[in-house]
Amino acid sequence: MVIKDAQHCNRAELIEIGKSRLFIAKNLTHYGYQHHISRLVQQPDPRSQIDAIWDLVHESFIKMFVQVCLYFYCKCLWRCLKFVVRKLTGQCELQRICYNTKPGAARTMKIEASLKGSKSKRLQTSVNVHPDAIEKTIDDIMELKRINPDINPQLGVSLQACLLQIVGYRNLIAEVEKLRREPYDSENPQHEEMLLKLWKCLKPNSPLKARISKQWCEIGFQGDDPKTDFRGMGLLGLYNLVHLSKAEWEKKKFDKAIGYSFAIVGINITDLAYNLLVSGALKTHFYNVAPEAPTLTHFQQTFCYLMHEFHKFWIDEDPLDIMEFNRVREKFYKRILRQLQNPEMALCPHFAASESLIN
Repeated sequence: MVIKDAQHCNRAELIEIGKSRLFIAKNLTHYGYQHHISRLVQQPDPRSQIDAIWDLVHESFIKMFVQVCLYFYCKCLWRCLKFVVRKLTGQCELQRICYNTKPGAARTMKIEASLKGSKSKRLQTSVNVHPDAIEKTIDDIMELKRINPDINPQLGVSLQACLLQIVGYRNLIAEVEKLRREPYDSENPQHEEMLLKLWKCLKPNSPLKARISKQWCEIGFQGDDPKTDFRGMGLLGLYNLVHLSKAEWEKKKFDKAIGYSFAIVGINITDLAYNLLVSGALKTHFYNVAPEAPTLTHFQQTFCYLMHEFHKFWIDEDPLDIMEFNRVREKFYKRILRQLQNPEMALCPHFAASESLIN
């Protein structure tokens, strides 16, 4: 079919052209051009619709061309470039990272990306080994990369430190997830003992009159039986609250005068910390503060830091009432995410390990 120039079409032809182009455009929405489709549909003039269609075609062609270039760059040119750099420097990518990047998140995250992006299955799976197998994994990497450990003794030490952090982070997620999935059981003596310990830490001068009591509301639970509040985070929420209560948390900070309840907010911030962990955002922090594998203690310290920071953030925001909690929490979450984008970021600097301990 021959398409006439829009300027030489009568109104009926323009409408037909506009309809046909509109049909095509609507079927392209799943490619990410919704903003063009919205603009096109809102145009009452067929000529404007045709202009919008050509904008769509032009942008889609450019996007496709860029994607093709990136594909060939990643699959071909990048590997060729790595090969040339290795020949020129006499060092593989892992060596260049360890020798040119200072210890911490910047180095470990580059090592992790390099191993995961390798064409070698042995290197790809090295980030998922058991901690006890790390030393053997390092030997396998050195052998595969044809690196003499006698000539490059520091490389093995540096790789081992990075792998301990990478594998440790993965294991920490599994440990935290296990706690989160374990529900609070009032028939379990250990669970009950931990809950009563929380009360004694926060209200040492006020004996609990009964296990099920309105007194629990004094430390921020929603009802007379706290077990119902642990449904979302399971034992992880209780573990964190107990750890926080022993970490010199000032009693005034769960006073109702500040506008929120200590226990419920603690469980909510546990959820925030959990999401940061599982998404990988906390890698920056843990790789900077844990000299080897990050542990549950590191996670709990991070939770304490987040609680203290959220308390200050809440006061600075000065919300009208608790109904604004979700807005404040989301704003706080985004601020933490921005901070963690800095590869040198350590949320709790006083927990940071000495740089000399990280090889």
